[in-house]
Amino acid sequence: MARDPVIEGFVPAMERALDEARQAFDEGEIPVGAVVLDASGEIIGTGRNERERSADPTGHAEIVAMRRAAASLGEWRLSGCTLVVTLEPCTMCAGASVQARLDRVVYGAVDPKAGAVGSLWDVVRDRRLNHRPEVIAEVMADECAALLIEFFAHRRVR
Repeated sequence: MARDPVIEGFVPAMERALDEARQAFDEGEIPVGAVVLDASGEIIGTGRNERERSADPTGHAEIVAMRRAAASLGEWRLSGCTLVVTLEPCTMCAGASVQARLDRVVYGAVDPKAGAVGSLWDVVRDRRLNHRPEVIAEVMADECAALLIEFFAHRRVR
């Protein structure tokens, strides 16, 4: 089967996001990782879930990565940037990606229970919004899902 060159282009960034997710796993956080790429493809922000550690309900990987990217750029607008995340964003993170004016959202595993980028909801492509990022779904989906499955399997054993 032919490989999609667009998806293949995001594999290195997804691998870096998976590294962040693995660190979250090791820290007892739900293993979701994210990176933000600038227009040239350089990583300008990284993040992993840190809700437990920070006692912050907004401590999702995407929010952390977007905050770091905005700090790196010195502005809140992330125009020209791409968010790469291991799990389909929730409504909060999908909304934040619209508000940040990201050009693109790339995600790995589909989240049928809380996904807001095409699964349960489709916040980022709502025609009523003034900005709609491009979506590239299921990049390294199996690898991203496997880490989450492993995490929750360990949690159930305890």
